[in-house]
Amino acid sequence: QVQVVESGGGLVQAGGSLRLSCAASGRVFSINAMGWYRQGPGKQRELVAYIDAAGVSHYADAVKGRFTISRDNAKNTVYLQLNSLKPEDTAVYYCYEDFLVDPREQRDRRIWGQGTQVTVSS
Repeated sequence: QVQVVESGGGLVQAGGSLRLSCAASGRVFSINAMGWYRQGPGKQRELVAYIDAAGVSHYADAVKGRFTISRDNAKNTVYLQLNSLKPEDTAVYYCYEDFLVDPREQRDRRIWGQGTQVTVSS
């Protein structure tokens, strides 16, 4: 059974930084895309960033130039570096990983992290 565990959230002042981690464990044949969503108070969940199997990253306009996504394939881990944080970045951040448990599978499975709270004070 595959599980993911998130870590790294917290309370930070505006302009500060945090680093989120999301590590998968269990029997995995390959991990393809990995990414992060967030859901702020009273808002819908939105895509923040994702990185594909080739290491190409994509960002929401609201975080471009401030957030950096990266992955460590040996550790089945995806990271999100959050810099120059703003109060509007306050949200619960959820990671996901798209994976195969068997090379014969034709469609990725997706697993979600439990969410980690990021709070940015002004």
